[in-house]
Amino acid sequence: MHRIEGPAAAVLDVGSFSARLVVLEPGGSPIDPALTHQTRLRLDRELDADGRLSKCGIAAIAKAVANGMDCAREHGVKDVFPLATSSIRDAVNSREAVREVARETGVELRFLSGRREAELTYVGARRWYGAAGGPLLVLDIGGGTVELSAGAGEQATFARSLPLGARSVTRDWLPAEPPVRSKHVSALRDHVLEEVASALGDVKAELAEHRVVGCSKVLRQLARLAGDRPGKARELHLDDVRAWIPRLSAMPFARRAQLPGISRQRAQQALGGAVVAEALLTVAGGKMTICPWSTRDGLLLTLLDQLTDATGKHRSRPAA
Repeated sequence: MHRIEGPAAAVLDVGSFSARLVVLEPGGSPIDPALTHQTRLRLDRELDADGRLSKCGIAAIAKAVANGMDCAREHGVKDVFPLATSSIRDAVNSREAVREVARETGVELRFLSGRREAELTYVGARRWYGAAGGPLLVLDIGGGTVELSAGAGEQATFARSLPLGARSVTRDWLPAEPPVRSKHVSALRDHVLEEVASALGDVKAELAEHRVVGCSKVLRQLARLAGDRPGKARELHLDDVRAWIPRLSAMPFARRAQLPGISRQRAQQALGGAVVAEALLTVAGGKMTICPWSTRDGLLLTLLDQLTDATGKHRSRPAA
């Protein structure tokens, strides 16, 4: 067992489908972390129609947090950032969930604001592409929210968060069971377009020359569905997403889960994610490059920078 000596940047990322521990040592990179550990979750099944987490869901979170923290301690990692994402943050009883997890594990889950998530997603994308990547417009479709961020330097100069995540729009705008009628898709598309246009406001013209980058599992899975293969430079095009939307609308969830890139856990929200992606691509110029780093990676790299400032060791290098 590899024991980590000295300070390290560590995040326990608790989301809808897993609690994932990732640890970087000084000089390290998310490409090759010093330690990872994952406990699977299905919080999407534990939210009722009012957005309240069930007792079983809260118990599952506590168990997953305990597993991740135990793994960290076993490997000598003492300081872990326990990040709870929107699946917990936006639950009606999120405070109750945090209290119960703290009572069971001694760990108080922490939330980031949507704006802060957008800023950290930008950090992840910027470090992946480096300064040579030029100005970036970074788009992230999560389960509960969509993050928009942009900038030309190390930090974002524009950051917004919108309640348009794949899970949220599926719950609020689409029927519980396929097939989904075109009027539902059109209504959701129009809503997302209106919200994104309002969020971009007066900065849209300034972003016209920015490289458009997509950072999320939703977008990675859509790129895979559209024909890209792992290991190649991935791009997602508006025409490809638009072609798949009516097909996804007609498919039962079990059939969606058999498609390339669509996991069983995310099959139900695949259509909602695709409609949101279509609207984002419409606003952003029709094409985006898929980046493997996102909010968690941006947070890890930020924590690593703080260690660097304290220890004087070299910062992690960008991937490209």
